[in-house]
Amino acid sequence: MANTSAVSRLRHLLADESKIIICPGVYDGLTARIALGAGFDVLYMTGAGTTASRLGQPDLGIITLNEMRGNAEMIAGLDRSRPLISDADTGFGGSLMVHRTVTEYIRAGVAALHLEDQPTSKRCGHLPNKQLVSKDEYMSRIQAAVNARKISGGDIVIIARTDALATLGYDEAISRLRRAIELGADVAFMEAITSEEQGRRVCGDLYPTPVLFNAVSGGLSPNMSAPQAQELGFRLIIFPGFALGPVYSAVQQAAKHLKETGAPVASGVGSPKDLFNVVGLKEALAIDLASGEGLFQQGV
Repeated sequence: MANTSAVSRLRHLLADESKIIICPGVYDGLTARIALGAGFDVLYMTGAGTTASRLGQPDLGIITLNEMRGNAEMIAGLDRSRPLISDADTGFGGSLMVHRTVTEYIRAGVAALHLEDQPTSKRCGHLPNKQLVSKDEYMSRIQAAVNARKISGGDIVIIARTDALATLGYDEAISRLRRAIELGADVAFMEAITSEEQGRRVCGDLYPTPVLFNAVSGGLSPNMSAPQAQELGFRLIIFPGFALGPVYSAVQQAAKHLKETGAPVASGVGSPKDLFNVVGLKEALAIDLASGEGLFQQGV
């Protein structure tokens, strides 16, 4: 079901030039619940994190539309008042598949998606040796996305992402983004900028269109906090590794400890009930009570 209220809220946030939208990268129900509980206004569903967590595979264009759409629908449904921005890779095919992708994301309640100009056999934007489709082919993707939004009966924010900087240079990258904006893209995303000066330049060249910064720890771009990115002119900042990195480190250490000692590390969660409270136990009990069924009226 289209989530027009979340899209409207995101558009309202984008219109406020005095603030930067901070988007933690989540990839499952637990990481999304934690981010929501921390009070973030907008979430970002990372394609790399979703691929790693759902498939145990690298970010090399392996995941499918149905897998991404299903994950996004679940996350968006946890709190429909707060917008979810989702990776949509290349749109998963030609213009017909881009049209379907946008339509499915709208139905899933996603507030925004980003589409890139790599071929469908894509790779993470912070890996070397990326390939690109032609400018014309990329523009057909953007046009297909805009057309799908127009006839869907719903709304979604379209983020145009280009990976052209690394292989074709700044001029071609900015040209692609400008043309995408002319076609109806709402936000620009130049992947893997290499300096703060480059970030300031792209924000200035595309003003007043909002520009997104992808904060990938250990990636090709400089490490920047949200205030630093805002000072350069960025209006959104996504942190794809917000949860994935800490989870990897914690589970790796826990696995090592269990293997070496035969005992698990002490849980930082507390009791099972404490964990269930994070993922909506109180709300679930309230639903049961309001229905009159009373399966849990004595509490848990």
